[in-house]
Amino acid sequence: MKSAILLTVLLWQSNANPEPTDPHYLRFERAITVPSGAGQSCAIIDPSLFPHAGPSLKDLRLFQNNREIPYAITLSEPQQPDSDTAVIRNLGLRGRNIVFDLEMPNRPYTELTLELAGHDFIATATVSGTHDPNYANQTNLGEFTIFDLSSQHLSRSTTIHLQETSLPYLHIELAVSPAAAAHALDTSPQVLQKIVKSVTVPPSREAQSLYTKAAEVSSIIQRGRQSIATFALPQRIPIERVSFSLSPAFKVNFSRDVNIKDHPTATPNPADALSETLAGTIFRVHLTQAGREIRQEQLSVPATLGSNMQSAATVEVAVNNGDDAPLPITAIRLEMRQRKICFDAPTAVPLTLFYGDAALTAPQYDYTRLFSPSSEFHEAKLGPEQFNPAYRDRPDARPLTDRHPHLLWIALLVVICILAIVAIRSSKTVHH
Repeated sequence: MKSAILLTVLLWQSNANPEPTDPHYLRFERAITVPSGAGQSCAIIDPSLFPHAGPSLKDLRLFQNNREIPYAITLSEPQQPDSDTAVIRNLGLRGRNIVFDLEMPNRPYTELTLELAGHDFIATATVSGTHDPNYANQTNLGEFTIFDLSSQHLSRSTTIHLQETSLPYLHIELAVSPAAAAHALDTSPQVLQKIVKSVTVPPSREAQSLYTKAAEVSSIIQRGRQSIATFALPQRIPIERVSFSLSPAFKVNFSRDVNIKDHPTATPNPADALSETLAGTIFRVHLTQAGREIRQEQLSVPATLGSNMQSAATVEVAVNNGDDAPLPITAIRLEMRQRKICFDAPTAVPLTLFYGDAALTAPQYDYTRLFSPSSEFHEAKLGPEQFNPAYRDRPDARPLTDRHPHLLWIALLVVICILAIVAIRSSKTVHH
C-alpha cells in the first residue's frame, strides 16, 4: 500500500514539473527588446511568424538569460462580441412621424441598427436618451440620416451612429420620405406603423477589433466585369478581414458586391480542392436628397477564411462592377486581428523568442491562466526572424520497431525458418 502511494506521489511530481524546453531543438528565433522598468510588456505578432511556427503557435517559447519566461497571447476583439436586441416600447405615430422608445442593454454602445420594412426611402432619426424609466428629462443625442437607395443601384444603411453612451432608455422619432426617382412611398398610417421591425445594438466602436496587414496587392486585373486581385498566402496565417483603398481623386458614389474565394495551393486542379466562397459589399454614399445629407462609406468586408489552414493557399478577391466602370482600386489588403505576446520580464535584458519544433505541445503556464491585460503595458519590439545558430535535430525517441519496422519482419522470418527446421528434424526423428 505504501509503495503504491509513493509511486502515485512520484508520478504527480513528474507531471507537475515537466522537463524544461531545450531551445536547441527550435529552428527559428527572434529577439524581443523591452523598455526599462518592471511590469507587463507586450509585442505585436506579425504575420511572418505563423508559417514557421506550429499550429495555433503552440511551439512558441520565450527565454531570457537561459531562463524560460511564461507568456500569454492576446487576440484583439470587442469586449462585447455579439449584438444585443433593444426592446421596443410605445410604437406609434406623431402626425406623419414614427415614434417609439427603446430599452437598451446594460453596457456602453455607439450604434443602433434599425430593421425597417420598405425600400427607396430617406428618413431622419431624431434620438434622445434618459436615465428615467418614465422617459423624463431627456438629453438630445442628435439627428441622423438613414436610407434605402435600391432603385438608384446604391446601398441601404439603417444604422444610427452615436457617440458612446450608456443611457438605458432612448426615444426615437423617424421622419420618412420617398427617395428621389423612386416609386411613390406608401406613407399611410397603417403602413408607417409596420415599418419598424426590430432594433439591434452592435458592440461599441470603442471596443472594436484592431487589425494587422497580412498581405497586400496593388496590381488589380480586369476579367470581364470583375476587378480581381490574387494572393499567394503562406500556411497558417489567419485572415479575418479584406479592406480596399481607392484613388483619393475618386469621389463618385458606388455600391459593389465582393466575392472572396480560397483553395489550397498544393492542389493541382483548383476545381477539385476544398474551397470556400465568402461575400460582402463595399459602398460609398455622399449626397443630399429630400433636403437630407447622407455620408456613409464602407471599404472593408469581414472574411474569416478557412484556409488559414495548415497549407499554403491561393486567395482571390473579386469586385463585381456590373455595367459600371471599374473602381479605381489602388490596393486590396488581407488583414488579421491583432495578436500580442505578453509577459513580465524580470529585467530589461532582451529576450529571445524561439519556435519551429513540431514535436512540442502547447505550454501550460499559471501566468497564462491568470493573465489579465493591463491598460498601461510596456510596448516591446519583435525583431526579424533568424535561423537558430545552435539548432540541432531532435533525437528520434520512437521505439526501435517504429524506426526500423523491417527488422520486425526479418526477425519473424528468422523465427519461422528456425521453427521449420526444428519441425523437419523432429519429423525425421519420429520417422526413424
